[in-house]
Amino acid sequence: KDSWVENEFLVFLVEEGNVGRALGKDNTNLRKAESVFKKRIRIIGFSDDSCKFVSNLIYPNKADDIKEDGNNILIYAQDVKLKGRIFGRDRENLKKVNEIIKRYFSLVNEVKVV
Repeated sequence: KDSWVENEFLVFLVEEGNVGRALGKDNTNLRKAESVFKKRIRIIGFSDDSCKFVSNLIYPNKADDIKEDGNNILIYAQDVKLKGRIFGRDRENLKKVNEIIKRYFSLVNEVKVV
């Protein structure tokens, strides 16, 4: 569906049902692509549901709950360490999530961690 370069990663956005196909059996497709591109690769599943898409974006971090509140998406996380991983240093991770979510869901203003 889409791809972009993000720091040391090459990120591929695929349809949600095709993540397993993109990874391949025992991640063989992923390893082949990493050797061809000589970069680490991250594969993200796209979803038409904005909350599910945010969940896919912050994976492997698992939020307690993700809800849509008007034009904002709220990520509920009780654990301080989890909040820190979602925010990232200088809120870099959250800024990237906001940037990506606005690209595909124009009605969303901001993603917030609560």
